[in-house]
Amino acid sequence: MSNVSIFSDSTSDLPQSWKETYSIGVVPLYVVFEDGTYKDGEEITPEEVYRRVAVSGTLPKTAAPSPADFMKAFQPVIDSGGDIVYISLSSSLSSTYQNALLAAGEFPAGRIEIIDSSTLCGGIALLIMKAVRAAAAGTSAAEIAAMLKHSRNLVETQFVVDTLDYLYMGGRCSGMTNFIGSLLKIRPVLKLIDGAIVPINKVRGKKEKAVDQMLQNAMLDADRMDKELLIIAHTLAEEDAKYLQTALREQTGVQEIAIIHAGCVIGSHCGPQTVGLMYMLQP
Repeated sequence: MSNVSIFSDSTSDLPQSWKETYSIGVVPLYVVFEDGTYKDGEEITPEEVYRRVAVSGTLPKTAAPSPADFMKAFQPVIDSGGDIVYISLSSSLSSTYQNALLAAGEFPAGRIEIIDSSTLCGGIALLIMKAVRAAAAGTSAAEIAAMLKHSRNLVETQFVVDTLDYLYMGGRCSGMTNFIGSLLKIRPVLKLIDGAIVPINKVRGKKEKAVDQMLQNAMLDADRMDKELLIIAHTLAEEDAKYLQTALREQTGVQEIAIIHAGCVIGSHCGPQTVGLMYMLQP
């Protein structure tokens, strides 16, 4: 049995079966409405978030786990003699990484490795599964951390939103951009680049055209794709996710193409009917 436990936060949006099968620890972020604060993935569902936003016209705030939250999660593993590798949501998007570092500093040196994933959602999940396999093979926490610091630069993350409203309400696009985009039915293909969400294509027309553009973008990397695992993440966009899964199975040699459901924190920033594609490039 491995002496290294793998941890992440709730924005990795891991399927419950993965968490249970590989004993992955998950520290939840928080979704904050006026009437209360809720743990992502434990105390509120994405559907409830979207319902509340539709009624109120405002987004919830999201908050990182506190250092105390991390200490509480890490303590049992350290007490049992194990080491930890924690893989965080991108530090450019949240203070989650910094709070995990503060918590790790309260434990003996070298026992906990804190890794900034530089990505989100399925991108984090890809790194987690790399770490899980390495830990099972007996790799040390320090060696896994070194591997992840290299691998995170190879993660590709793209997604298509159904509406610009959530990005607008969250301050990630201007009011004029939102107005013009809605008027002309502009569907941007967005990419995470150095922690920033950047539009790489602007597709006019139905959402399906933007999804196809995202697929075409990915196929440009087909020869370099890591063939072990590819992840499709979505927020209530099952049809788009299955379409991408089928197309990618036909066009790539990827062994496993997993569909995962994005949680409350990710969904509160991108909105319902979003679909994303995450894969790793070979070194």
